[in-house]
Amino acid sequence: MARAKSAKFAYVCSDCGASALQWFGACPSCGAAGTLVETRAERPGAPRHRGLAPASAPQRLERIEAREAARIPIGFEELDRVLGGGLVAGQVVLIGGDPGIGKSTLLLQALAALAGSTPRAATLYVSGEESVEQLALRARRLALEAGGVQLLAEIQLERILEAIESARPQVVVIDSIQTLYSEALQSAPGSVAQVRECAAQLTRHAKHSGCAVLLIGHVTKEGAIAGPRVLEHIVDSVLYFEGDPHSSFRLVRAIKNRFGAVNELGVFAMTERGLRAVSNPSALFLSHHGADVAGACVLATLEGTRPLLVEIQALVDAAQAPSPRRLSVGLEQNRLAMLLAVLHRHARLATIDQDVFVNAVGGVRIGEPAADLAVSLAVVSSLTDRPVPRDLVVFGEVGLAGEVRPAPRGQERLREAVKLGFRRAIMPRANRPKGAIGGLELIPVERIEQAVQLLRDL
Repeated sequence: MARAKSAKFAYVCSDCGASALQWFGACPSCGAAGTLVETRAERPGAPRHRGLAPASAPQRLERIEAREAARIPIGFEELDRVLGGGLVAGQVVLIGGDPGIGKSTLLLQALAALAGSTPRAATLYVSGEESVEQLALRARRLALEAGGVQLLAEIQLERILEAIESARPQVVVIDSIQTLYSEALQSAPGSVAQVRECAAQLTRHAKHSGCAVLLIGHVTKEGAIAGPRVLEHIVDSVLYFEGDPHSSFRLVRAIKNRFGAVNELGVFAMTERGLRAVSNPSALFLSHHGADVAGACVLATLEGTRPLLVEIQALVDAAQAPSPRRLSVGLEQNRLAMLLAVLHRHARLATIDQDVFVNAVGGVRIGEPAADLAVSLAVVSSLTDRPVPRDLVVFGEVGLAGEVRPAPRGQERLREAVKLGFRRAIMPRANRPKGAIGGLELIPVERIEQAVQLLRDL
């Protein structure tokens, strides 16, 4: 069927959101191949966008009085920690995660907690995937006192904006952004154009009215948030819901946050009554062995502003194939190969004919280089069959020259180790505190071979 002459079409990139007048094999903007999707352009009579604020003249930076943004504590301690202390008026937060991991449950509990702690706080939960009856059944199953939470089942953006204008809530949850559509566009809900337009209009309304908006986003099979990449640039904060579907523990990590620290981590446990905050997550990531075992070393790591103790496990075994395997779970695999080369060159420990497997207990992902020393000692422990003492904690970055480099905020890591009963710590010499830390023996090192020799002597 021939297209109507009045209809206009564009080709929109599903990765970056750029548009083109004709189809290309690769996006002219970001270069991604096969990402241009045909989309009907905006209707001729579509309304114009409303600005974030009334027009004003430019101001000099030195004359602007900076004021600390007031926080809206939700009442969930772990979620407030990830957000940097709570929500900010006008903040837009995008939460992504696998299907069924608990995104809707977490935000429904958060609204109920907010309505219970602050009676005057008006909240609105907008669902495009469930009816209000289904949401009410879920709230009853979770035993939530959600009397102050308003529910709305709607997917048309204009009606949602009218409801927000009428109710004037302090916090709004949109579940999910991929289900909404705007009458200004004729493409289907979930398309690149619809996701980008709906997110942009909700963001403009949040900045104009001062209400905080929490958006739930679907993820692709690779784990990235579905829709154009510009969606993550529009919002103020991006949170990822992580967790093993076979485990009851869930992790919420801040990937982007304009009002707090990135890589902040919140730990939850899924129970029959919904998600429950874990007050001592370090105990979650530590295995409790009945006796000393080779290949296990405790790392004092840092997730955002929170120090955590995580057990690093290594298994070194004779290779059964011509090419030895190097496998890491929760740690960067390329960095593992680099550490094995450093051990061979500077500590005279060869693993060229050995399979090496490294794992971070509890499913946590560690990206900081301060885990190098713990990974190295775990590998050495498994290779030499010498257990690492259970009261020993380790941290430090290892350079290619074999030096042990300092890690940020070393004293906070050491204090966390004292809380959990550790008595000794191998650490970079540059991180040695000026004063003693009660109950903890500090063992500073400068070279990787010194740390390996200490492990043999302990």
